[in-house]
Amino acid sequence: MFQNENTFSEMKSEGREEEFHKRYEESVIAAKEEFGKTYPMIIGGIEIRSSDGVFADTSPSDTKLVLGYFQKGSREDARRAIETAQKAFEWWSHVNYAERVALFRKSADLMSKRKFALAAEISFENGKNRFEAIADVDEAIDFLRFYSEQLEENKGFERPMGSLLPGEHARSLLRPYGVWSVIAPFNFPLAIATGMTSGALITGNTVVLKPASDTPLMSYELYKILESADLPAGVLNYITGPGTTVGAELIENTNISGVVFTGSWDVGSKSIVDFEEKSPRPFIAEMGGKNATIVTARADLTKATEGVLRGAFGFGGQKCSACSRVYVQDSIRDEFVRKLSEKVSQLKVGEPTQRDVFLGPLINEKAYKNYQRFTDEARSRGKILVGGEVLNDEPFTQGYYVKPTIVLDLPENDKLVKTELFVPILVVEPFDKLEDAIEKMNDVDYGLTGGIFSKDKGEVDLFFSKAQAGVLYANRMGGSTTGAIVGVQSFVGWKHSGSSGKGAGGPYYLQQFLREQSQTFYD
Repeated sequence: MFQNENTFSEMKSEGREEEFHKRYEESVIAAKEEFGKTYPMIIGGIEIRSSDGVFADTSPSDTKLVLGYFQKGSREDARRAIETAQKAFEWWSHVNYAERVALFRKSADLMSKRKFALAAEISFENGKNRFEAIADVDEAIDFLRFYSEQLEENKGFERPMGSLLPGEHARSLLRPYGVWSVIAPFNFPLAIATGMTSGALITGNTVVLKPASDTPLMSYELYKILESADLPAGVLNYITGPGTTVGAELIENTNISGVVFTGSWDVGSKSIVDFEEKSPRPFIAEMGGKNATIVTARADLTKATEGVLRGAFGFGGQKCSACSRVYVQDSIRDEFVRKLSEKVSQLKVGEPTQRDVFLGPLINEKAYKNYQRFTDEARSRGKILVGGEVLNDEPFTQGYYVKPTIVLDLPENDKLVKTELFVPILVVEPFDKLEDAIEKMNDVDYGLTGGIFSKDKGEVDLFFSKAQAGVLYANRMGGSTTGAIVGVQSFVGWKHSGSSGKGAGGPYYLQQFLREQSQTFYD
């Protein structure tokens, strides 16, 4: 039976917390010994070097640190990967689902054995602290095991149907589409890449995987783990390079049967239009959020401040589920803001492999500049209570470090209240009646996550009934809008936040990679 990995909590409960830190820190040392290698693309099991050269994968915590050099793939490389995946689909789609399940369970076991090494690499590649990094690996393992169980429980999505005539035998099958483009983001470089890739592969499709150029290493590691679990050559093809070449080909090529994408609304919405222009094909997209938490006068402020802090500033607000708005009832606003500000002021920003660091760097220069622009706008139209500064003196000179920021007194419909920022900026807004707060929460283009803190069941029920988002939490101290767990909370976006209405890590996700076929024979 499926069980979540949950490494740190389990080790802590077993009195093995120091072992956790020791294994992580040993992995950090080992990871450094591997830096600077040149990595290939892999098409049909063959290592490929691009004629366009390579690009450096540098650490956002120290941009002088080159983790590796990766290939600048071309459109021709992408076409070759697609053609290879097409050929593999002809036989992979007919492999019995039980064999695929066994392969992915083996992959989960292999990934679990390497979890600390992978977590250390994540810390260097995208700046997550050790707890966030190990959680990223845990989630990837969970996806492999949960989807294996889902496919097994549904018996490969084949079921008998009724009959009208004597001797009539009908069945319904869900069958794979073909080749899928998997376009992965930087913020969960192993978990999301694994979830999307395994969803397509375990259901009998083949895949061309393109990671974000900020985090190509983790998708390479995913490929090698699946290869070690005996995934046949050509079923998964790993290709790196610019969105203008590789990314464009994976959207525009008519031999792609489906796309699964996690990224921004701007890129995702344009890609959907371009992809579906020539023929109707599935496009599974998760495209960000502008997530709000509501704190009523009946809230436990200790839980509320902790939950909002973790939701807003975990991984520097670079989660599509991050809390970027909090609506606080007038009568407790001052007390809430005071308590939250005290906690946020004490958060340690620093090199993410250090034990006591909460907030590492932003992912790249673009995010760093966005933070500066948004905080400048916040000063001009509102009040910055905490933060609002970049950290560019020692020891921060080589990384993209900023302070977590709380903003007050912005106009109700200000740009910073309405648009996704993807940096550690939290806007605090007041409200009088709960109905008004829910209306304000809903009055954005996105609908990914939302939270409420209240000890009043009636208030919670009203929130659950009226909030327009796919993932809702009440009184969640671990993150008011963040931290969906595979098999516990389906991660699904409404409105601009998602295209399919079916959530990753939930019971309806795999069916999106399949299409129904009715088969009937007569005696």
